[in-house]
Amino acid sequence: MTYKSEKAATGVEGLDAIIGGGLTRGRVFLLEGDPGTGKTTIATQFLRDGAEKGERCLYITLSETEEELRDSVASHGWTLPGEVVIFELIPPESLLDEEQQQSLLYSSDLELGETTRRIFEVYEQVQPLRVVLDSLSEIRLLAQSSLRYRRQILALKHYFARQGATVLLLDDLTSEAADKTVHSVAHGVIRLEEMSPDYGGERRRMRVLKYRGQRYRGGYHDFIIATGGVRVFPRLVSLDHKTTFDRSVVPTDSEQLNALLGGGFDQGSSALILGPAGTGKSLFVLSFVQSAIERGGKAAMFVFDEELGLLFTRAKALAIDLQAMVDAGSLVIEQVDAAELSPGEFSERVRRCVEKYGARTVVIDSLNGYHAAMPQESALILHMHELLQYLNRQGATTFLTVAQHGLVGDMKSPVDVTYLADTVVLLRYFEAAGRVRRAISVVKKRTGAHEDTIREFTIGTDGITLGKPLVQFQGVLRGVPSLASSGDMMEPRRPTLSRE
Repeated sequence: MTYKSEKAATGVEGLDAIIGGGLTRGRVFLLEGDPGTGKTTIATQFLRDGAEKGERCLYITLSETEEELRDSVASHGWTLPGEVVIFELIPPESLLDEEQQQSLLYSSDLELGETTRRIFEVYEQVQPLRVVLDSLSEIRLLAQSSLRYRRQILALKHYFARQGATVLLLDDLTSEAADKTVHSVAHGVIRLEEMSPDYGGERRRMRVLKYRGQRYRGGYHDFIIATGGVRVFPRLVSLDHKTTFDRSVVPTDSEQLNALLGGGFDQGSSALILGPAGTGKSLFVLSFVQSAIERGGKAAMFVFDEELGLLFTRAKALAIDLQAMVDAGSLVIEQVDAAELSPGEFSERVRRCVEKYGARTVVIDSLNGYHAAMPQESALILHMHELLQYLNRQGATTFLTVAQHGLVGDMKSPVDVTYLADTVVLLRYFEAAGRVRRAISVVKKRTGAHEDTIREFTIGTDGITLGKPLVQFQGVLRGVPSLASSGDMMEPRRPTLSRE
């Protein structure tokens, strides 16, 4: 049989990138997962993709009626084209008569050999290039023994191989024991999983367990089931996304801040803005977003912690018109619900802004919210490592904010990512002359020298203003400073608009 291409695309966004382009034609694949994980939806997308290419397709259902299947298809706004034939393998009506009915489960009444014969008959009639068999649980019940079940699966495999069909077997894992019979027979195995966190929506992920003769992306990949089908978010591997760019220093609009930073931030680097709540971290990074856009660049912001309406209002009070930037197409700003968004989907959103929109300034505000979406610290660090490496290789300047626990004194971060960032800027409160003041210091910069002083700062309509080095204090970074000598302090500003 002659194929239009070596691989049969699955029609599932993101899945083909994981398995190297699709399913090898003329082979049998297993798609397994608990009920509700999306097997039927993926199988339907697989057949619809074939139908769009003019291929005859066959859906053999042993567990659902044709009406139920078509209702499921309609829920995604789809219709099945004529190239897709649904064969409903159900017991004869006579089995449901009162005189002959023995059980509501027809699998105990319908002989295995008869089932196989009817499958082969409908295949001969349709002559499809793509076949879905839903599900193996019914055949397993008919076989009643693992030996007979294995022989039946082998018979189906060899038959379809001779016909040149690409077959997707669905298994809902309802057997009492973990049966690996089909794993050794199938050319490839994909497993779907669903997890229920303590709070928030369910999380779904998939993993390729096996694919003979084909390199694939291992590990878990997040996916969602939405109206329009399943979308898979391939696990981000930063080494796959190398680009070339001019690694130049990007200055800020503040000469004082440039001096503190050793010239500015480097393109293709990450900066961590660290400090307790209310020190102005969000407004601090907004000033960098504004200056980047004024230079003709594009930016993207992902806001976890704050309602966007409030953020827009606070920024506008400092002469930063975020709405105008959005309307001009220079800024993409997204509200992220940590309880509903998986880390894989978040990485995909960031990639879309960088690769399709062209953003070269990226803000994640804050990692506290991101940590809520990924409660396992070790997994969060791995995700952030890949994401930051990816952004750096794309030439994007990334700003991350982390709110430390506490206001003064000993403070702790929910997760330590300081070693991942190229630049670390520390913001602090301190008390002097009966007022609460704010201090800034650059404690790390991989890409060059920086000033090692601690300075008072304010954020106003004229941007970021830095005072002289706080040489008269000791212990500012600890949050409990002591006066070492007298000196001039910055004049208090009215009104104070740097709250977060």
